[in-house]
Amino acid sequence: MGMITDWPSLAACQNGDPDALFVQGAEQNVAKRICRSCPVRYECLADALDNRIEFGVWGGMTERERRALLRRHPQVTSWRKMFEAAMKKNAKDKAGKDRLLAATTST
Repeated sequence: MGMITDWPSLAACQNGDPDALFVQGAEQNVAKRICRSCPVRYECLADALDNRIEFGVWGGMTERERRALLRRHPQVTSWRKMFEAAMKKNAKDKAGKDRLLAATTST
């Protein structure tokens, strides 16, 4: 299964208050919880990383976390393609997506 192109219509945050994702401090943890069960979390994160979106919580990561990830992996030219390749490689393993995210966010 590949990445979904029209992901915004399937996002867990679609019907919520958009301002809830553009918060500071401890409120960011509340915003990140919305993403935990989102079926298009990785599509959202890839979009934010590929487009260098600077504000808000996207794909379960804050702007600070995304900046750190981009600094740690400057060689990645397309996060969407990287996530797609990893998903194909791990297609038989349903936990592959979560391991991928854990690996890219570990310090």
